[in-house]
Amino acid sequence: MSVADPERGPAAFRSPEEILAALALPSRGEVYSLSVPRFPGMPLFGAHPPFQVTMARTPDGLRADGAQPWGPCNDVGLGYMAELVSATSHSGAHVDALAHMTIGEDDHWYGGATAREHLGDRGPRHGDAAKLPPFVTRGVLLDVPAYRGVDALPRSSPVDAAELAAVAEHQGVEVRAGDVVLVRTGYLGSWPDTEAMARHATAGPDISSARWLLDRGVVAAGSDTETFEVQPAPDLGDPANPQPVHTLLLIESAIYLFESIYLEELARDGVHEFLFVALPLKIQGATGSMLDPVAIV
Repeated sequence: MSVADPERGPAAFRSPEEILAALALPSRGEVYSLSVPRFPGMPLFGAHPPFQVTMARTPDGLRADGAQPWGPCNDVGLGYMAELVSATSHSGAHVDALAHMTIGEDDHWYGGATAREHLGDRGPRHGDAAKLPPFVTRGVLLDVPAYRGVDALPRSSPVDAAELAAVAEHQGVEVRAGDVVLVRTGYLGSWPDTEAMARHATAGPDISSARWLLDRGVVAAGSDTETFEVQPAPDLGDPANPQPVHTLLLIESAIYLFESIYLEELARDGVHEFLFVALPLKIQGATGSMLDPVAIV
């Protein structure tokens, strides 16, 4: 699984044999949606701009404006509606592009890109969402709350490598090279009750878990939270780094990160292995892509 392109991670280099093996996983033909609906006012990571939907064209508006999009011959009163969606690509279920996170005085990201040389007024020109690959691979759910015997993890609860390994063993599932591993914390079990969700926010994998995932050759990892990794980080390192997991996986290793992935139905049905399909929107200059991924069993 070699990376031949500094703008794409290992997920972009899956062999035909690996793709076919993943497609052979489903045996029941059941499809699980791994996304919750998006709507104005939806819960988001606090630093992100809000999700907005504004009507740009309506039947009444067309009539009032005297607009004739099909010409004057319209005896049946044909109208239409069109909306303007304003949102960060990190709204709801999404994947981070390699250009999402930067580090250092030169604000660099994976592949040697820097803000000074590769960030234009219309977004990054290196490792942006236009370079995101389709994800068609084996997915593994690691259900940490079920292992602990709780509905959801407490706020800011870390999940370390030893616990991830124990969860996998408890579930009887093996994490393999090429997998997408999704870690459930239970955060979205209260969606969209922001007050209830706040009691379980920002739990997730710590830096030891990131190393564990990297050692197993995963091409992507994700969770049901907006930050993937536990926040605040229990081990900031020296010099202090508030997001060491993103640094190791996304910036240094080109391992894509999925966030806000809805995992409640998979957990309810005890599904731990599945075909994972996610098709990012290739938007030039974007730093990620909203998704409606599915798990097929």
